[in-house]
Amino acid sequence: MKRISLTLLLMLMVHLYALAQVTTSGMNGLVKGGNEPLIGATIVAVHIPSGTSYGTVTNMDGRFILQGMRTGGPYKIDVSYIGFKTSVYEDITLSLGDNFVLNVDLKEDLGELDEVVVVATRSKLSGTKTGASTNINNRDMTTLPSISRSLSDITKLSPYAGSGNSFGGRDARMNNITIDGANLNNNFGLSSAPMPGGSNPISLDAIEELQVNIAPFDVRQANFIGAGINAITKSGTNTFKGTAY
Repeated sequence: MKRISLTLLLMLMVHLYALAQVTTSGMNGLVKGGNEPLIGATIVAVHIPSGTSYGTVTNMDGRFILQGMRTGGPYKIDVSYIGFKTSVYEDITLSLGDNFVLNVDLKEDLGELDEVVVVATRSKLSGTKTGASTNINNRDMTTLPSISRSLSDITKLSPYAGSGNSFGGRDARMNNITIDGANLNNNFGLSSAPMPGGSNPISLDAIEELQVNIAPFDVRQANFIGAGINAITKSGTNTFKGTAY
């Protein structure tokens, strides 16, 4: 009986570890009408390049949360409620592993309902940050010079980066490198490189965004004492395009 219980415990630990990598973005916030929270307000977020739509409604406190959203953008967000003017937010970009905070104060519709278009910019000082992190999107990677076209050229943008792909003074083999949630570490430590054979796991052209986490207090980020290097690959859109090198 003890042996069976131990086996089930190990399987559960492996399952939880497999789910501990972040490959999406999220959004949350508060919807008010004047000074009162609005219950049941509708929030619809559309990923413009692909047409992917995410929707939800506010709870009893007027708050909403959207998880599992595609990283990047731009997004168009409509916030509506009966008797109030619809607020429209455009050109919103979501970062990998971060929650975009959108607080909305809807105005009463006293006459003909007109569309209100609001262009929002996100503050870097987010109240939902879970530690020191650096996000590098595909646009940054295409404009920055790269000598070896490797992840190490990009991760050097983190202010905690040192020589040899070390972070915070830790050996590079103490990092956790994941691509779309898949572990690509040098688990056996047979070489000084952080990845098996010291090779690059994937072409930079295929990466949508990369995030470097340092000592996060997020239970989803684990298995490292140096840096958590988390990257996701590009997804399809409604526009035909490609790259060559």
